[in-house]
Amino acid sequence: MRFGVFFELQMPRPWAEDTEAKLYHEALETIELADRLGIQHAWAQEHHFLEEYSHSTAPEVFLAAASQRTKRIRLGHGVTLLPPPINHPARIAERVSALDIVSNGRVEWGTGESSSRIELEGFNVDYMEKRAMWAEAIRECAKMMAATPYPGFEGKYFSMPARNIIPKPVQKPHPPCWVACTNRDTMKLAARLGLGALTFAFMDAKEAKFWVEEYYETFKRECTPIVQNVNPNIAMLTGIYCHPDGARARELGEEGQRFFAYGLAHYYRFGAHVPGRTSIWEEFKKAPPFPMAGHAGLGSPEEVRENFEALEQAGVDQLILLQQAATYKHEGICESLELFGNSVLPAFIEREAARQAKKQAELAPYIEAALARVDRVEHGEIPVVESYPKLWERNKAVALDALTPNRQVGSEAVWRMSVGGINRQKK
Repeated sequence: MRFGVFFELQMPRPWAEDTEAKLYHEALETIELADRLGIQHAWAQEHHFLEEYSHSTAPEVFLAAASQRTKRIRLGHGVTLLPPPINHPARIAERVSALDIVSNGRVEWGTGESSSRIELEGFNVDYMEKRAMWAEAIRECAKMMAATPYPGFEGKYFSMPARNIIPKPVQKPHPPCWVACTNRDTMKLAARLGLGALTFAFMDAKEAKFWVEEYYETFKRECTPIVQNVNPNIAMLTGIYCHPDGARARELGEEGQRFFAYGLAHYYRFGAHVPGRTSIWEEFKKAPPFPMAGHAGLGSPEEVRENFEALEQAGVDQLILLQQAATYKHEGICESLELFGNSVLPAFIEREAARQAKKQAELAPYIEAALARVDRVEHGEIPVVESYPKLWERNKAVALDALTPNRQVGSEAVWRMSVGGINRQKK
């Protein structure tokens, strides 16, 4: 089993003037530490307007900075929000490809659609249309990264003419693609579409085994890829706070895990939020104890190892560690990760190569069958795109015919007239 670290960038009130800057720079130090320890993945969220719960609004910038401070760790969008009113698909393809280049091919491309009102309506995204927006955008983004040129698209939620989207990613045809999953239906959808499942539903090993088996059975039977490759993998989020004394680990870690779950519920389930005014932290402290987000990694190294081995045996491919939450101190985060990295991680790394080889051998015929069903890019005639001056000159004669003879008009003015009132006069 592989491991990742998770950057929601939580920042409970009250805030000082430098709190955000300190949070970002400490998070970059955490990624450096994770890379040195041998943790294989780092995931940064894209959220907007979710004060206190997530200040990770520009993961493409954060991950680019991380790419220059690390050597091995894979850099994941966990996730990129795909509805076109939030991010135009061409801009996503450009940013993911550029990050893949500056990181030397270390990108994992997680995708999602959001489901909080404060985010969706902030960008005028219709809740009932967001899944269809995601599907249209992920399919076309993948084609943009793979095709030279992209032949263009006329869709319901965005349209664009033929263009060569540059740069192209190092990983071909594009980085491994994932989708955020919070329930069994989205897990099965991920399998049907050939996507990795980023599972943000917290569960024990018994439940995880059921979800894993259902995902892989669905992949084997039904996969028709929505992108240009397949990525049959399951990554699951869980809390981490490792300390030599298990009771002390739980004492230090539980409040952060509860606040993570409470903040999520505030924005997605029961909250009423006044932007720039509501203090989720104050509400959390006054509320009855909230259920924890995840606790498998809260404990002594022995306890953490036992819990994680159960999830490994359940078939989870990657555990994403929620190492920063609420008011965790940076020093405590680093001490927890170092203890985990030195005492727990090595045995999992030692087993991983053999596990991957066995898995790939088992899935090989199903992957081959799925790839045969990929909707490859087809090119018709690629249109010529003239510069504006050339276009204006070509239309100049047509425009002048509709004007008083011998009138002198600049090329750009002629063009603007020709596509405006003059065309209407000719009718």
